[in-house]
Amino acid sequence: MAEVILAALLGACVGSFLNVCIVRLPEDRSIVFPASHCVACKKPIRWHDNIPVLSYVLLRGRCRDCRAGISWVYPAVELAGAALFALFYTTFGLTPAGVVYLSMALALLVETVIDMRYQIIPDEITLPGMVIGLIVSTVWPSLHGSEVWWGGALASLAGLLAGGGFLYLAGTLAEKILKKEAMGGGDVKLLAMIGAVIGWQGVLWTVLASSFTGAIAGLTLRWTTGEERIPFGPYLALGAVLYIFFGQSSIRWYIQMIGLG
Repeated sequence: MAEVILAALLGACVGSFLNVCIVRLPEDRSIVFPASHCVACKKPIRWHDNIPVLSYVLLRGRCRDCRAGISWVYPAVELAGAALFALFYTTFGLTPAGVVYLSMALALLVETVIDMRYQIIPDEITLPGMVIGLIVSTVWPSLHGSEVWWGGALASLAGLLAGGGFLYLAGTLAEKILKKEAMGGGDVKLLAMIGAVIGWQGVLWTVLASSFTGAIAGLTLRWTTGEERIPFGPYLALGAVLYIFFGQSSIRWYIQMIGLG
C-alpha cells in the first residue's frame, strides 16, 4: 500500500508538469523556461503554492497575488496523473511494459486536454512518440509478444502504418462523401503513435472502442446542445488505454468463443 501511495504522489507531481505542457505547447512556448507563474499577473508561483492538488485547495482556486481564478483543470490533471501512476504500478509493477504504457497514457492525457480545449493535437508529442514507440518496441519486443528485436520493430511499424493509414483513408473517404473535412491530421498522427506502441491489433481495438464511445458522446452532445462537431482525439486516447487493460483479454475471449482458439 505504501508503494502505491508513493506512486500516486509521484504521479501528482508529474501531473503538475503535464499542466505546463498543456498550457504552453499550443502556444509554441518552452515547457522549461520561464518557471511556473500566474497566467494573469505573471508573478512566479511560490514553491508552497505549487504543491499538487493541496495548494489549489488551500488557495481556494485563486492566485495568492492577484486573486485571479485558477482553472479546475489543473488539479484534475494532477489527480489523473496520480490515478494513472497508481493504476499502472498496481497492474504492471516496475516493468518495461508498465513504464512504456504509462508514458503513453500520460502523453495521451496531455493530448486529450489540449484537444478538448483547443481542438488541436500538437506534433510535439505525436511525432516523437512514433519514434519512441519504434525504439522501445525494438528494445523490448515482448511488448508485442515477440522474443527477437526485429519482431518487435516490425510489429510496431505495422501498428504505426495501420493507425495512420486507417484514419487517413477513412478521413479521405468521409471527406469525399460529406464534402467537408471529417478527420484532422492530428488524429491520424495520434493513432499512428498509439499503433507504434500497441501494434495493429491495438489499433483495430482502439478504433472500435473510440468509435463507439465517440458516437455516444456525439449523440448526447447533439441532443443536449445542438453541437455536432466533437474532438475525436480524446476518444482515441480512451480506446488505447482501455486496450492496455482489457483489449488483449477480450480478443482472446472472442477467439475462444467463436472456436478459433
